[in-house]
Amino acid sequence: MYCAVCSHKDTKVVDSRIAMDGASIRRRRECEKCGFRFSTLEEIELLDLTVVKRDGRREAYSREKLERGLRKSLEKRPFTDQQFQKLVHKIERDIQKKRRGQLTSEELGEIVMKHLKTFDKVAYIRFASVYRSFEDVASFQSELKKLAGKKKK
Repeated sequence: MYCAVCSHKDTKVVDSRIAMDGASIRRRRECEKCGFRFSTLEEIELLDLTVVKRDGRREAYSREKLERGLRKSLEKRPFTDQQFQKLVHKIERDIQKKRRGQLTSEELGEIVMKHLKTFDKVAYIRFASVYRSFEDVASFQSELKKLAGKKKK
């Protein structure tokens, strides 16, 4: 890891701690040349995962694309950055549990909706309306009734 101040290539780890979310490690580093201290965050990265789209195209999994979709559905909803990162980690953990090199966009969408349903119901409905391509008001109302029915129980 290069020093953030002098760009020296040798830094040493002074302290390591598991972050509160349990999905990352926070490392305290010190430059061996100038003595500057800084922190880094180490996370698991999903590599070699291919998403098979509905039309058969294949593309590499992208955390950025997942985050964009989530942020769009959570627009103007109350949440903290820490809660958002925890949501992303939970979704990626479920993807990892599949233990496969490829996932269909349908499977990925279902995982996202499962987590959004418990995270924010409005965001869930927004995501589901786009993902499931509600054709009319009746299909939208049907999804709302399912959601309301589960809440009452």
